[in-house]
Amino acid sequence: MLETMTYTGDVRPGGEPDVRELSCLSITKVAVDPEMSNNCYLLRCLETGEQVLVDAAAEAETLLPLVGDAGLAAVVTTHQHWDHHRALAAVVGATGAAVLVGTPDADAVTEQTGVEVTRRVEHGDTVQVGRCSLTVLALAGHTPGSVALRYDDPDGHPHLFTGDSLFPGGVGSTFGDDAAFRQLVDEVETKVFATLPDETWFYPGHGGDSTLGVERPQLPQWRERGW
Repeated sequence: MLETMTYTGDVRPGGEPDVRELSCLSITKVAVDPEMSNNCYLLRCLETGEQVLVDAAAEAETLLPLVGDAGLAAVVTTHQHWDHHRALAAVVGATGAAVLVGTPDADAVTEQTGVEVTRRVEHGDTVQVGRCSLTVLALAGHTPGSVALRYDDPDGHPHLFTGDSLFPGGVGSTFGDDAAFRQLVDEVETKVFATLPDETWFYPGHGGDSTLGVERPQLPQWRERGW
């Protein structure tokens, strides 16, 4: 199956999800919470039907109908910030899904949500969605344990779920911490832009999507402006 071309990635809280079907993986993007407008991504293996959710950010009443009767194998929480896991307890309670978090953020997620982390992931680990394999990229800076997930479409270009580490127009906030900002820019440059092609489509934790090719020329400006 060829990738469907109707996907835009433009979603709004209270609106309809947007669905992108690749050759082996389906990506459903939905926005939740009008105040924070977080993105959540439901990934489904088209061969096995297994599903993984990236960030149970809010509104279990929105997320669980998307999961449906197919069940949920795991929830990957991209980082410890409260707005990315407010529905985690409800979603895990309803589905029994495993909980995956970057190791440095795992204890904070458990403390904030009351949900035990099933698996602490490190850079280079893999996350299975049925027959599809995603690679964990550890991108410290926004938080110590922020992670992104890379999927290499066998019939197309890579896809990257970046949480709050990379957005169209810049890296994520480091809240005035200059050392953390330099760390995040270095991590994004070396682990993302230096290893992935311009065609790579990335999906952030808030707002619209972009490609690395669109953002790559701005890297020196991001570093110079310091945020």
